[in-house]
Parts: sequence; C-alpha cells; structure tokens
Amino acid sequence: MTPKLRWLLPALISVLSIALPAKADTLTSWHFDASENQLNLTTDSGVQPSVKLIANPTRLVIDLPGIVLEYPETPQTYNSAIQQIRVGQFDTETTRLVIQLTPGYKLDPQKVRVIRESSTRWSFQLPNPEQIAGNEFFQPTAITRIEQKPGQVTPTVSSATPRNYAADLEMRTGYEMSAIKPQIESAIEQYRSLSAGMFFLDLDTGNYLDIKGDRVFPAASTIKLPILIAFYQDVDAGKVSLDETLVMKSDLVASGSGTMQDRPNGTRFSIRETVDKMITISDNTATNMIIERLGGIAKLNERFRTWGLTDTRIRNWLGDFQGTNTTSSVDMVKLLAMLSRDKLVSESSREQALELLRRTTTRTLLPSGLGPGAVIADKTGDIGFVVGDAGIIDMPNGKRYLAAIFVKRPYNDPIVRDFVRRISRIVYNYLDQPAAKVPHNLR
Repeated sequence: MTPKLRWLLPALISVLSIALPAKADTLTSWHFDASENQLNLTTDSGVQPSVKLIANPTRLVIDLPGIVLEYPETPQTYNSAIQQIRVGQFDTETTRLVIQLTPGYKLDPQKVRVIRESSTRWSFQLPNPEQIAGNEFFQPTAITRIEQKPGQVTPTVSSATPRNYAADLEMRTGYEMSAIKPQIESAIEQYRSLSAGMFFLDLDTGNYLDIKGDRVFPAASTIKLPILIAFYQDVDAGKVSLDETLVMKSDLVASGSGTMQDRPNGTRFSIRETVDKMITISDNTATNMIIERLGGIAKLNERFRTWGLTDTRIRNWLGDFQGTNTTSSVDMVKLLAMLSRDKLVSESSREQALELLRRTTTRTLLPSGLGPGAVIADKTGDIGFVVGDAGIIDMPNGKRYLAAIFVKRPYNDPIVRDFVRRISRIVYNYLDQPAAKVPHNLR
C-alpha cells in the first residue's frame, strides 16, 4: 500500500465540548490496527474499562472511568465492515470509545477479547464482522471476561516503589535524582495547561529522573531518531551504501517540515543528503524515502521491537500530523543509551549519527536550558499539540547524560518552550555540581 493510501487510514477521533477537571488522568494514545481488527489504548494511570456490545447499529462501546481527553479528534472510517470509530467525553470523568460497524454487520460477543497488558495498557481484539441474517436482533451484551497478556504479571508491589531500570537500559542501576524532584514538580504545577512525561539518565552513575517516563506520546519527528539508527545499522551490515542515489517519487512526497517536497518528482538525491535532511531540517519527504529504502514501516517496527523499544511504533508515513506514530521518554533514552555504548552500530556509524544530531536546527527545547560549553546531539518533534526532544548532552565537566521529554500542550502554545527550558536547566545545574561528578574510583 502506498503512503498516500495509508494517509487515508490515520488515527482518530472527536471530543464533545465538556469542561474537564484540571488535573484528571488522560487517554494518552490509542490506535486501531485494521489489519488485525484490534484496538490498542494507553492511559497515564491505571484504568478498568467497561465494555459492552450494542445493536442497531452494532457498536462496541468502551468506557474508561476516571479518564478524560485533552485534544479534539475526528471520527474516521476503516473498511467496509467497520463504519466509524469515535472517541468522546461521555461525562466529565469518563472517556468513551465507540467502534461502530456498518449497518448489516454484527460481532459475536463470545469472540470479543479484552486483553490487559498492564493497568495502563489494554487491547480489544475483535472477531471478523459477520453479516446479519434478515431481521436478526440481539440484546446489549456486557463483555466481562478479561485476559492477561502472556508473560505479564499483575503487580503486587506498591505503585510508589521506584522502578528498576537496569534491565530496560542495559546498565547498572543508580539512584533516583530525588533532590531535584521538588523543583520539577513545582514547575509542572505552575504550567498546568501542559501535560508532560520525561526521563533523564546520568550515564556515569546510572542515576535517573523519571516523571511519567513510560507514558506513551505521539512521537512527531522524534521518530526519525530510531529510523536514523536503523539506517546506520544497515550501513554497517552492508545492506545500504553511502554512495547510493535515491529517487524522489510522488507517493513519498510529504508536506510539513523540509524542502525536498518543493523539488520536481523524479529528482535524484544522494542517500547522504537524504539522511542529512531527514535529521538536520527534519525533512518529512526525506524520511519517507529512507523508510522505503530500509524496507518499509513493518520491517522498521520489527527492528524496534528487537531493540526492546516497547512504545516506539510507526503507524503512518510522514508527516503524521494526527500523532499516530508513538514513543515514550524511556524508549528514547534506552535507544540513546544503546547508541552511546555501541550496542546497535559501529563506532564510526555512531559518530556519523551524532554529528547529524548535533547539527539539528531547532534549538528551542532541551538545548535552551544548557550551560555554556555544553554540546547536545538531539532530535525534536512538533505537531502542534505535542512537542518532544531527545538527546545526548556532553557537559564541560566531562559528564554525559541522556534526556527525553514529551509535552502535550494547547495547540501551538509557545509557553511549552519556557517549560522545557526550565526542566532542562534544573537537571543541567544539578549535574553540574561537584557532588554530581563521578569519583575517580567509580569511573
């Protein structure tokens, strides 16, 4: 399927105009996989969905108590049997998702699977829709059976217990940067119109700051970071040559950031220039050309899974202005940690990737909070209602740390820059103190 056809299957959906609580828990992301007939959703706190099947027309209704929406979404159609999927605010404390079938189709309620992946991650597997015979009718049916995803264990420890990130990040565990959490939390409280997730990691000590770091966000252009690493992995494997030339085809041209979209179809670009533009000026057309060269979306997603990235997934070609491509701060930091330790690419490829990331043109987020002499290699993303930034920071004192932050905001509100700059400066100043430096006997 071509990228343009894929754009006809974006993600999602509309919200009713209801006043929402200032600090409610939210639906952070959801996606319907039409090829698998499966709806996946993530919330930023635990939820117990209520699911029922209703007739005339057939609708699977999923209520999320205690969860609210933050941004408007638009209903979308998917295939001949699934007429529409809607998301709305049912009342001030409940988000409702409705999967509505085309008139004349039904679902077997015994085959609808509700799968609990964790308290904040749920999947709803639909059977293949069947045609209704004559004037067949069924009563509303509650779906109460819940399956546990294989390999997942319901937590028995308190949610206040600090998460051990050693396995996630493939390095020894440090301590939480508890000294600066009050400053971070104060900043979050002052910017009440924003909703953030962040993760910072000191590579020398393993100490970290985690504020909803595993919350899933639209990736925007930060998705180009794992694509970049996959590109250099294929260079190392001999699957891609840096001397190649790529042809810009019409079905890969994308609006939004970048200049390649203004060139005529059939223009030839060196692969070096293409990957350069993908990162330094965040060119969406260049990104689509690199995705295609690496084998397409499905192959990249499989690669991301082999790296252990649980939240990073491409669902649509760039530009993904509705935010269906996703990631999390923890995933971005894990990727950067593996890059820093040469676990994914060769030293030569790592340095080439970092050089591109050091030349990105957007400097208004994490870089704006750094002190003099600091060097950052980062990739930002911005699709209006979400901004993100992830990077590797080298400090003048010799310390290196990793940072990732994602923020939902009122559409295009510039206040997010002040917020990210403040968070970045708090972490930087903390790690710049002599006490934060690594003793020689621990290096």
